[in-house]
Amino acid sequence: MPGLRDAIVKNAHNRMAKAPTITTIGRTIEPIEIVNAPVIKSTGIAVLDRNLGGGIPSGSVVYIYADPKSMSEVFLYQFTQARKTYYAVTGRRPKYVALDIQNIGYDTSEVLFIDVYSEYYITAHGELVDNVGNEYVDNQIIEFMIYNLQNIQAEEESDDINIIIDTFSFFLGLNVNIGQIKKLMNVIYETTKETNGLTYLYGLKDTHDRALENEIINSCDAVFDVELHRGTDEITSKLSIPKIRGMSPVTDMLKFRIGDGIQIDTSTDIA
Repeated sequence: MPGLRDAIVKNAHNRMAKAPTITTIGRTIEPIEIVNAPVIKSTGIAVLDRNLGGGIPSGSVVYIYADPKSMSEVFLYQFTQARKTYYAVTGRRPKYVALDIQNIGYDTSEVLFIDVYSEYYITAHGELVDNVGNEYVDNQIIEFMIYNLQNIQAEEESDDINIIIDTFSFFLGLNVNIGQIKKLMNVIYETTKETNGLTYLYGLKDTHDRALENEIINSCDAVFDVELHRGTDEITSKLSIPKIRGMSPVTDMLKFRIGDGIQIDTSTDIA
């Protein structure tokens, strides 16, 4: 098997080089650039940062797996306060999201909205249209999102940005080939790594195909799992972080409530 033998010999030579080369059977990848260790970036929520050991490693794609009744979108609003943010809105007009962010007392001057909602639901004449289930339009909206992500990667000079997709469940529910979803996910991942920023994908629990969602979760670098617990006399929101590449996961459940932003309970008696 000369092809395999050549690959083994080539790998031996590469081990002696400063810039290692990844070799696979049939394809050779360019030498890997030596890069610095990921920087820990703040989420914008001080108590959460302390529980995480400072924040999240740069270049991370975070999947927020949330009960839709928990008002977990407020996490997204507070994340925008940490740095410049590209915010993709799928469920309503961006101006309403901006208003909700401002009503909590947050600044929107560093938030740039990607208006997926209007692109999908509103015609050039400003009329609402029913495109749900239209395979052609569904494929076009994925290409629209990919186009915007590639523009961010090409034009963004800062390495301190957020990308938020609210909601990623919108894309998982489109009438498209699964390959299109994987293509979008690949572009999200590449854009996040190349810009060295943070990306948050907001997913709603019990909304779409579990097998597909599991593939997305597997691709992501971190998972924020938000649950809503109903007790005899109160409803409690809890956050766990079972997965975070490059760091130890947060094994404790963090109880939080919505007030002026996300307020995390620092007590240790959470059952």
